[in-house]
Amino acid sequence: MFKLSIENMRIALSSIRSQLLRTCITVFIIAIGIWALVGILAVVSALRNTILDDFASMGANTFTISQYDVADRMAKNKSVQKINAVITYAQAKEFKKEYLFPFSTVSISFNAATNIEVKNDLMKTDPEVSIIGCDENYLPNSGLQVTQGRNFSYTDVANDHFVCVVGSDFSKKMFKDYSPVGQTISVRGYKFKIIGMLKEQGSTFGKNEDQRVFIPIQIARSIFNAANVNYDIKIGLLQDNLLDQAVDQAILDFRNIRRLTPAHTANFGIERSDDLIRSMMTQVNMLNVAAWVIGLITILGSSIALMNIMLVSVTERTREIGIRKSLGAKKKTIATQFFTETIIIGQLGGLIGTLLGIFTAYGLAQVMHFNFTIPWNAIIAAFATTFIVAIISGLYPTMKAAKLDPVEALRYE
Repeated sequence: MFKLSIENMRIALSSIRSQLLRTCITVFIIAIGIWALVGILAVVSALRNTILDDFASMGANTFTISQYDVADRMAKNKSVQKINAVITYAQAKEFKKEYLFPFSTVSISFNAATNIEVKNDLMKTDPEVSIIGCDENYLPNSGLQVTQGRNFSYTDVANDHFVCVVGSDFSKKMFKDYSPVGQTISVRGYKFKIIGMLKEQGSTFGKNEDQRVFIPIQIARSIFNAANVNYDIKIGLLQDNLLDQAVDQAILDFRNIRRLTPAHTANFGIERSDDLIRSMMTQVNMLNVAAWVIGLITILGSSIALMNIMLVSVTERTREIGIRKSLGAKKKTIATQFFTETIIIGQLGGLIGTLLGIFTAYGLAQVMHFNFTIPWNAIIAAFATTFIVAIISGLYPTMKAAKLDPVEALRYE
């Protein structure tokens, strides 16, 4: 049996060499389909890894109390949406004081200003920096990691120290030759000492997250004083399994702060990080389905091309098949030889397409700053797909070759 398999492979390779150009074109057509399938699946897998890693650093155990329920507003017609009152600083402070859920930390923050110019003794930035006023719990609750220096302390916030934490872009532009930690910057004429720099975040919806300056919330309120400022309240938990209870307690406490009776609907929104993860994973899964559809459409063309080359091969080798049958070759032997040839061509196309797909996905992942890992599921799917394509495409030509009448085949010219 083993010797017969080796002989079938030898015959198949000999036939492939004799039709090298036609085989190369067929292999390339198959490779294009697998390239599209593996490439898109690998990029989607890298995107999924990036999303999960980003939320793992933040944790799926955070939620935010905001002015509106974003999902509810998206689902309703804009013309019938009600206007919720802003979350005031007094309400946020009261919630932080009253919310005593175990293993939780509460942070208060607000977007103090955008398109701000930041200076030091030597240079100034473009007017594109955002200023965030926050407390000592904001950075850990938001999953923001300090790579140099430290986070705000309770003393910094309580005593209104003029200190700040900056995004990673400040080390690339304003402080190229030395660490920004310990340096002084000027915001609206106020001097701030940099005590920490954040890990690079990249851009979100076109907004550069690395051009932000975080300052103590009371100082931000005094410098950037404006009417109807809306504050965000973010709650982080040390234990994931308490999230549902923590959200229920937060809703109850904030309804009391807002003086809402049981008959009133909530005039604020709750945004859970795990809900956001599920929503984003749904979108990623839709991309995954789209990848399969695109890949399978391309592979359909590949299977037709493979079937065509095998039919042509059967026609060209009719006399050869007749000679083998006259020498005692059985139908099963002839079918196995042609099946072996079909599978070799299919797997060659799958191998080349898989390598192209992986390298393409790796390049795109580097450009888009995705966390690339070898997509074993995509690789297994690619080889399984090419194997199935080879069987389906080779079935009819193989049966045709096996059923040839040896007498008629020997007379064929």
